[in-house]
Amino acid sequence: MSASLSVIIPAHDEAGWIGACLSSLIASEPGGGAVEIVVVANGCSDGTAAEARAMGPAAEAAGMALRVIELAEGGKPGALDAGDAAAEHGVRVYLDADVTVAPDLLAALARELSGEAARYASGTVVLCRARSAFSRAYGRYWMLLPFNTQDVGGFGLFAMNAAGRARWGNWPRIIADDMFARLNFAPQERVKLPQRYHWPLVEGFGNLVRVRRRQDRGVREIAEEFPELMKNEAVARPGGGAVLLRAVRAPLGFCAYALVALSVKLSRGRHGTLWVRGR
Repeated sequence: MSASLSVIIPAHDEAGWIGACLSSLIASEPGGGAVEIVVVANGCSDGTAAEARAMGPAAEAAGMALRVIELAEGGKPGALDAGDAAAEHGVRVYLDADVTVAPDLLAALARELSGEAARYASGTVVLCRARSAFSRAYGRYWMLLPFNTQDVGGFGLFAMNAAGRARWGNWPRIIADDMFARLNFAPQERVKLPQRYHWPLVEGFGNLVRVRRRQDRGVREIAEEFPELMKNEAVARPGGGAVLLRAVRAPLGFCAYALVALSVKLSRGRHGTLWVRGR
């Protein structure tokens, strides 16, 4: 049995990306249940909304409903709230607008999340090939880290059934919405599916430092505001032997990752913008 899905895509100035994201969804294999796509264009100054609406006929031909909501104010939590308010189905898939999904992923999510017990799921991430050699090296090491190999990540794409989504109301106004969602589920309630999705890593050393700094702030924010959720963190800090083994497997990647981590540590206390886009 497969559930019906609402795919919610918060999109801020995603012209040039949203079309590929929607095309991959529309090309998905049938899962047995209905699929609706809700694009929430928030604070856009480009053609994101128009590009999304142009995909309407293709979505309809594939038997999917596509709606585009425009919000004057930017902000991902508000866009997630608007998408949830408009969604018609209990199973929710939250998708970044620069992600593309493999044809079999939606159907697999629909099957996995069809039960009544609270459940969280994501697919298996594949990094898009970065233009920057530094980002490519960083990505090779990043893929070896425990949160990729031992847990269900959910960066770029995560999903849950109605019982899981009922665990909180509106999205909190925090940085790490994906981490917040994941930690609302115990490790045994989370599942990583083998079906794939493609996610772009940010480009270049400077952008990686800024994004890593923002991610670290997001983790601290959740630990301070929602300390009870931290009990659901399943990944322990790796020991020296594990770090060395990964360094041997991807030596240039280890150097890139360590350089970014060191730069973040040395620049701690600098705030800057909360939103960083490094494509």
